[in-house]
Amino acid sequence: MIDRLNHLQQTVDNLVEEVKALREGQEKLIAEQQKMNKAIRDIGTTLERLTLSLEEEAAEVVAYHIRSKLGISVQFSRIFVDSKEVDLYASEDDFWVIVEIATRLGVKLIEEVDEKVNLIKRLRPELVRKRLIKAVYTIVPLKDAIEEAKNKGVWVLTWKEELTPLIVRPTNS
Repeated sequence: MIDRLNHLQQTVDNLVEEVKALREGQEKLIAEQQKMNKAIRDIGTTLERLTLSLEEEAAEVVAYHIRSKLGISVQFSRIFVDSKEVDLYASEDDFWVIVEIATRLGVKLIEEVDEKVNLIKRLRPELVRKRLIKAVYTIVPLKDAIEEAKNKGVWVLTWKEELTPLIVRPTNS
């Protein structure tokens, strides 16, 4: 009987040690999870700052080119139409400009520009003017996206160059 009790005591002691080790492991996991949560928050903050600075850069570059080519000063702002974000919108006189911004430009974003133009025409007609400039500001343009932009009359710019020509078209076309 004493052997049996000793064996049970040993088993309990082993279980206590295992529970203690599991608790220590759990505490380490919690600490690591907290570090990862902080790192993710920091990454989110950095990404938000980069996005905002890219939008600011795009607004400056596009406004500069419009001013130098057309003599028109525009002030951009972000707008939402039916819960869809238009990165930059501006209007001046009979011009309206929409600009989408992407670090990497693909064909899908070029298509999205036309979708947003149509959405604005349909749901926010007070924003529409007689002449339209569609633009995309990017860091890394893909070749097929540039071809699509040329076909759809979308002006593509980077900080250093215009990759497609500026086209001003009547809104109804």
